[in-house]
Amino acid sequence: MDPFDAGAGSILRQPKAVWATAGASVVAFMGIGLVDPILPSIAKGLDATASQVSLLFTSYFLITAVAMLVTGFVSSRIGGRKTLLLGLAFVVVFAGLAGTSDTVGQLVGYRAGWGLGNALFVSTALAVIVGAAAGGSAAAILLYESALGLGMACGPLLGALLGDASWRYPFFGTAFLMAVGFLCITAFLKEQPRPARKTSLLDPLKALGHGGLASAAVSAFFYNYTFFTVLAFTPFVLDMTPYRSGAVFFAWGVLLAVFSVIVAPRMQARFGSLKVLGGSLVLLAADVLVLGYGNHTAAVVCTILSGAFIGVNNTVYTELALGVSDAPRPVASAGYNFVRWFAAAAAPYFAPKIEEWTDIHIPFVVAAVTAVLGALVVLVRRRALTHEAEQLEPRHATEDGVTAFAD
Repeated sequence: MDPFDAGAGSILRQPKAVWATAGASVVAFMGIGLVDPILPSIAKGLDATASQVSLLFTSYFLITAVAMLVTGFVSSRIGGRKTLLLGLAFVVVFAGLAGTSDTVGQLVGYRAGWGLGNALFVSTALAVIVGAAAGGSAAAILLYESALGLGMACGPLLGALLGDASWRYPFFGTAFLMAVGFLCITAFLKEQPRPARKTSLLDPLKALGHGGLASAAVSAFFYNYTFFTVLAFTPFVLDMTPYRSGAVFFAWGVLLAVFSVIVAPRMQARFGSLKVLGGSLVLLAADVLVLGYGNHTAAVVCTILSGAFIGVNNTVYTELALGVSDAPRPVASAGYNFVRWFAAAAAPYFAPKIEEWTDIHIPFVVAAVTAVLGALVVLVRRRALTHEAEQLEPRHATEDGVTAFAD
């Protein structure tokens, strides 16, 4: 059945509560890439270096990683609706404060608060959408992942459009849109049933005792270093106006969405999850090497093309992580994301530092090496991953967990 068909199971025929949550999810995911096209403008406006401005990503994802141990604890006690609203309130406050920053230190601090709010929101949103959606979990998951892709694509575009006038406007714009999302969820979403068992703070760490889940998390850690080198460091390499940089990352986000939602499941069905993941990681390594050593045109093309490999990797990693362990999916997802988000925090900090210590090419060499290391972990630990990977049904393994950027 086509989930976009106008019938009863259609992705398009959903209650208002689902649309309200999905709409807020788009804005939440926009916040990840929002600052991409305006990083050089922020550096200029606050008289900061590239490594200082890149801390916007580091503080954001460092808090997100730590928050993985907290989100399940909170939502299992106060419920999904209140967790969503709490997360949205944090984003509204800290995104608005970010736009008022006078120093890069203030901005980095406000981004950390924003990261906590975003973690609370997106780690709960899919479970809420699945619980409230019509037409079954498959349509709900597709709607959520469509929101993810749309947000990742539109974040840089919004950042460019508003940031062309002032680097402060994208932050104010995000605060406004999330405030609208807060009102919509307040009006349309009823409280969801709480889980029968409350999640402890240590449950995600205990889940990592499973060899398959730990292997997926370590491999994803290396991959995420590559991913966020592209996302956080490339804008300085491209050195383009906010409009042009926003257009490049919009195209990157479109490829990410298409390959995540449409292409990856078909490739998994034909070749198997581990072969697809290993091949995509090696191709991503080659892509970032060309990005680092090619001319400006090659850098633009490879930046956009990396979105395809990243989209495939995000899908396969998430399904492996949520299917490989016998722990409840939200708990397994939290443990897995706790590990991999540390790489998302590390890459934006170390990439410009490595450039300062060496030259502009070496950060991409390091990123290529980490992508290959991710593939090697998959190869060496394939026995721990193969049985569960063969049993995965693409796009359905996330039924009560969270997708690649969701937590």
